[in-house]
Amino acid sequence: MTRIVILGGGFAAIGVAQRLERTLRPGEAEVTLISRENFSLFTPMLPEVSSGALDTRHIVTPIRAQLRRTHFILADVTALDLNSREITYTHTLTGIAERLRYDQLVITTGASTSTFGLPGVAERVFALKTLEDAAILRNRFMWLLELADDAPEAERKKLLTLVVVGGGFTGVETAGEMVELFHSVGRFYPRVRPGDVRIVLIEGGATLLPGLPVRMGSYAEKFLRGRGVEVLTGDGVRSADDEGIELASGKRIETHTIVWSAGIQPRLLTGSESLPHAKNGAILAAADMSVPGFPGIWACGDCAGIPDGTGKYFPPTAQHAIREAPLLADNLVATMRGGQTRPFRYTSLGMMASLGARKAVAQLPGNRVLTGFLAWFLWRTYYLARLPGLDRKLRVAFDWTLELLFPRDISELRVYTRRAQSSAAADAGLLPRDENL
Repeated sequence: MTRIVILGGGFAAIGVAQRLERTLRPGEAEVTLISRENFSLFTPMLPEVSSGALDTRHIVTPIRAQLRRTHFILADVTALDLNSREITYTHTLTGIAERLRYDQLVITTGASTSTFGLPGVAERVFALKTLEDAAILRNRFMWLLELADDAPEAERKKLLTLVVVGGGFTGVETAGEMVELFHSVGRFYPRVRPGDVRIVLIEGGATLLPGLPVRMGSYAEKFLRGRGVEVLTGDGVRSADDEGIELASGKRIETHTIVWSAGIQPRLLTGSESLPHAKNGAILAAADMSVPGFPGIWACGDCAGIPDGTGKYFPPTAQHAIREAPLLADNLVATMRGGQTRPFRYTSLGMMASLGARKAVAQLPGNRVLTGFLAWFLWRTYYLARLPGLDRKLRVAFDWTLELLFPRDISELRVYTRRAQSSAAADAGLLPRDENL
């Protein structure tokens, strides 16, 4: 039986597996999906998790609940052997390494945060790419408020100076959500005045939301400024240290908290070096998402460079990944059956960014721009419809309803610290408690 192996657990990986389950005949192939997490993450809602607007679990969907006939393995892929057509992976829970042969391989390993090698940046910034990133960042905000409420004025203002680097979708939405969070919970911290909180958004380009209609960036900048966010455009980051961040212009901002959303880089697999790669590390795929020169290997999603027919590549967005996946699965099955593959062609429906306070910006088909409440309503309606599973849709809708009635939760849940993990393992009888933590 043909063995199809899918690497990844995001939009693209789940989409490929679901389409294969519907398309393959009984007994035609065995499908295996390997992911380091046992859930798929709805990344467009991460900024709302970081600000406490949404519960952490409500934007994740168990992979096993989305697939019926796919064999799922919870593991980290550690190596790829293109000659023997084998994958080496390590089980997440046991640490045991195993090897798996494949006939058809689909690489959808996504992307990670890139700090471009800037001095001191990687060691000090907070990313917002994973669920753990969002939970850590939310705890950070609570930690800063707790410290600031009992600190001298000079130290309080430094603690509550927060810098967001990157004026794209994630940066703009994160800045907006930070404003919402501090406005919502301010009543619980009587010594923290509204003027003590300083949020700075830095974008290296001329406007926010680069690559989109200028009106969207201009509206976002005006709105965020009106909410008290300092917006610095046309300036980049030179370096960071324990006391703050230095910009290319020479300006320095004293801060203990830097949220980084300025770039991503495709995740690379050990052993995949001989595959064709773009300058940014993405696997270069053909228009049908096969990898040229390597029969049986396919790639899509954030880790792949798929030509758009104009000399460029389709952007690494969820909107494209969920449409690339079904066609890749169809092309893979067509190849198995000796048929013809089809090139991926797609015209973006538009892009949207939430700004907080029930405002957003949206690019509609025909390059039309929608701003304000209607854009925010469209943002929420579209992404709620795209969220996998009726139970998740209801949970998120309920969270949004509660947000209208009550302030956001200020509990600091230390579930990701080494001490908390050691305690949990000890309580479960898995490992002795580490007394040095």
